[in-house]
Amino acid sequence: MNDDHGDGDDHDEHHVHREEFHHDPIAHAEVRAGMTVGELADEYGAAGVGAANLHKAVDIYADMLSDDVTNFFGLAGAMVPTGMRKIVADLIRDGHIDALVTTGANLTHDAIEGIGGKHHHGRDEQDDKSMREHDEQLRDEEVDRIYNVYLPQEHFALFESHLRSEVFPNIEETVTIQRMVEELGRANSEVNEREGIEEDAGIAAAAYENDVPIYCPAVQDSVLGLQAWMYSQTSDFQLDALKDMTHLTDLAFEAETSGAMVVGGGVPKNYVLQTMLVSPKAYDYAVQLTMDPPQTGGLSGATLDEARSWGKLEKAARNVSVYADATITLPLVVAAARERIE
Repeated sequence: MNDDHGDGDDHDEHHVHREEFHHDPIAHAEVRAGMTVGELADEYGAAGVGAANLHKAVDIYADMLSDDVTNFFGLAGAMVPTGMRKIVADLIRDGHIDALVTTGANLTHDAIEGIGGKHHHGRDEQDDKSMREHDEQLRDEEVDRIYNVYLPQEHFALFESHLRSEVFPNIEETVTIQRMVEELGRANSEVNEREGIEEDAGIAAAAYENDVPIYCPAVQDSVLGLQAWMYSQTSDFQLDALKDMTHLTDLAFEAETSGAMVVGGGVPKNYVLQTMLVSPKAYDYAVQLTMDPPQTGGLSGATLDEARSWGKLEKAARNVSVYADATITLPLVVAAARERIE
């Protein structure tokens, strides 16, 4: 029998040069009764994959909430009808949003809640009954569906009446979209208080009360936009979309340090990020919460690292993309970040 043990000493030590490797072993998250959201987010940091990214998002967003950071917030998707409006309104009231870019749909649903309408829990897509049959029934019963959220159509009539009696008559001229939304916020706030509405006055009202601009570059793509167009056919009311860009780019230009919180994709995401293309600086911080994958090449799922190649983020910017349902991740990130700064 040959004895090869003499060669074994060469295998006892590894001399591989690991340029990317750092000794940072994955731990195992611990959850227990009574822990805070911030403590849970810390446990996410012990794990990998999406949990690690959410933990990083909390780290970055907590730093973004410093007083010296100018924060731009992009809000796409159905975040208002799905119950996220108070989170955003409170961020505005607490000085954590300096400019909001959102959709006409979110502003429409925000106003409906602020003046007395309500969204309701509905059937889930995973329920057994044929959703086509169910949607046909909803059509007959005049109920609109947003996944598992229902909205009776009479609330849109309430919204139209609100616009025509409380909003549009006060702006009989050519104005920016931001100015129209400001007037919407004023009207939402006043009607909410006057009528004693139980629900909070909402996002546009909070922005109006705290002098925070809201931009809605694709307002035409919404019930708010349709109503504005119809009103313009019989009045001097018109919207100047390009003029909005002056105010927003000035805000970006003057910011010493800036951060972008991007919830969802589409126009709000791009509008927030492209602002830095005409500024000598770029975003120092950025957090993206999305479900759209980057592999399609579409903007909604594009990573923030890709935005760095365009000059929208500083080379040294701290950024992270979290790929998960924003109705789950936004409350977690905001709550944990708030816990840290307080």
